[in-house]
Amino acid sequence: MIYPITIFKVTKSFFICGILFFLAFTPLKAQEFNCTVTINTDQLEGNTFDYLDNFKPVLEDYINEYKWTEYDYEEHERINCQIQIVFNSGSSNFSFAAEAVFQIQRPIYNTTAKTTTVLLNDKTWEFSYPEGRSLIHDELQFDALTGFIDFYVYMMLGYDFDTFSRLGGDPYFSKAQNILSLAQSSQAIGWARANNNRRNRNILVSEITTSSYHPLREAYYEYHRLGLDKFIDTPFEARQNVLKAIEKIQENKRRATSNYLFDIFFDAKAREVSAIFDEADTDLRLEAYEILRETDQGHLSEYENLQN
Repeated sequence: MIYPITIFKVTKSFFICGILFFLAFTPLKAQEFNCTVTINTDQLEGNTFDYLDNFKPVLEDYINEYKWTEYDYEEHERINCQIQIVFNSGSSNFSFAAEAVFQIQRPIYNTTAKTTTVLLNDKTWEFSYPEGRSLIHDELQFDALTGFIDFYVYMMLGYDFDTFSRLGGDPYFSKAQNILSLAQSSQAIGWARANNNRRNRNILVSEITTSSYHPLREAYYEYHRLGLDKFIDTPFEARQNVLKAIEKIQENKRRATSNYLFDIFFDAKAREVSAIFDEADTDLRLEAYEILRETDQGHLSEYENLQN
């Protein structure tokens, strides 16, 4: 009578060990973002808003724990993200005005290095956040707090996917555009196409979803996937591909009516582009300089080294 019990115990032990072994060697699936939030409340007076110390972990959980795409990410594939939030004012009814900067990075293939994909800055965010409020993702109803975050999460996803495949960010830019439509129907502040501000979230998503800027978006792919990702193995070919990418941006900008999306590219990439061509052959370095001198006059000081 003792043997069946012993066999059961041994079998059960092997079963449990097998599960633990399987889990140990099965890649853990994770959500898309590994996002860090920093909060600055220096401009808010008094201790009424001390509870905003909890805003950082609440927002990080909201972004990092939600599944934003249909893809399964490995832990090392998560998108590194930094969000800086500065509270400019707050009222007794827990209404706030703030500005935010969103930055994401992607790894460079075959290296331990990362590159900043995009920097997005928004100075007109107004929302309500009473103490103890929970953040709930809802794509059918607009909320000034979560809708703003959702909008930029999808914008960041769009930019990230564009670097891995041509126009790969389309589904996420479309989701950001859907949020814009919901915001406008609710008459929320900061979502209108203001004539006195040509650099706002309305202009941002409206321009990036039009075919007029497809060459710029394709250049994101060529710059990252055919340029940076190949740099360790074939530096000459990689530099040529980066040159083709900035040539494509140059041609696109010549036909465009707005510099907004191009400035976003070079705000993140100017110093990196300069470093890429710094050790190139003289002819290639000077060719890159002439393109950059015309296309990105806002960062000319970054390219001075390419003239030598």
